[in-house]
Amino acid sequence: MLEKLVTEQSHAASRSIDELPTAEILNIMNAADAEVPGAVAREIPRIARAVDTIALSLEQGGHLVYIGAGTSGRLGVLDASECPPTFNVAEDLVRGIIAGGERALVRSTEASEDDPEAGARDLLAAGFGRRDVLVGISASGRTPYVLGAVAKARQLGAVTCGISCTPDSELSRAVDIPIEPTPGPEILTGSTRLRAGTATKLVLNMISTGVMIRLGHVYGNLMVNVRPTNRKLEDRARRIIQQATGVSYERAAELLEEGDRSVRNAIVMEKKKVSRGEAERLLAAAKGRITEALR
Repeated sequence: MLEKLVTEQSHAASRSIDELPTAEILNIMNAADAEVPGAVAREIPRIARAVDTIALSLEQGGHLVYIGAGTSGRLGVLDASECPPTFNVAEDLVRGIIAGGERALVRSTEASEDDPEAGARDLLAAGFGRRDVLVGISASGRTPYVLGAVAKARQLGAVTCGISCTPDSELSRAVDIPIEPTPGPEILTGSTRLRAGTATKLVLNMISTGVMIRLGHVYGNLMVNVRPTNRKLEDRARRIIQQATGVSYERAAELLEEGDRSVRNAIVMEKKKVSRGEAERLLAAAKGRITEALR
């Protein structure tokens, strides 16, 4: 059964890779990786549907939850963990669940992926509910742990999405919104941490970033919700204010302080020439969207 999966097929150009000079090995890898963006591009209509669906759910009080095993699970946890510092959203707005729990982030626990009941249990233990959206991640599209979680989410009446790297996978057939970037066989047969992993990471980047843009956590292409919690981020916050408003770097630092360390407050205060309180009122009325607050 597994031998029929695209992810388990042999990559023609790498069949003698163990006999090649190092530079040629890397050239083959690079050429194979270059095909990944095209595979992702073909799925943009489905990714866009997922982004719009997830953004609507989050606006209505829901959460985005990724679930996977092995590399897929780690990529989901990584994407979820980077949303709070990047967009200053609540820690639980985007969640990542991996088969085997936190230990599986640093140590392989392959056996845990074969238990569909564990997927359902872990989903419920995370507080998943009907208003949330589940994104199941499985390169092969057949991981029992993920399929069990998807079945439970659908039973609860929640929207489900699936990311797999195999056409017409079991996961795709089980979810509302299937996403299938299919870059083809791996240069090391079956090692889905390679091209499939790269494709999955690109899709997750699109989902979380697209959702946060739709929710107004970005102004232009600026990360206006950045938390200035260290020197690097303090500098970035000041430069964002400077770029958005045209003020000097020194004035941007003053605005950041006057705006209660909020980049969004600082931008609206300067551009509308209003107090912090008025800026906060305008932003609240615009649901945090700077462009709307400035109108």
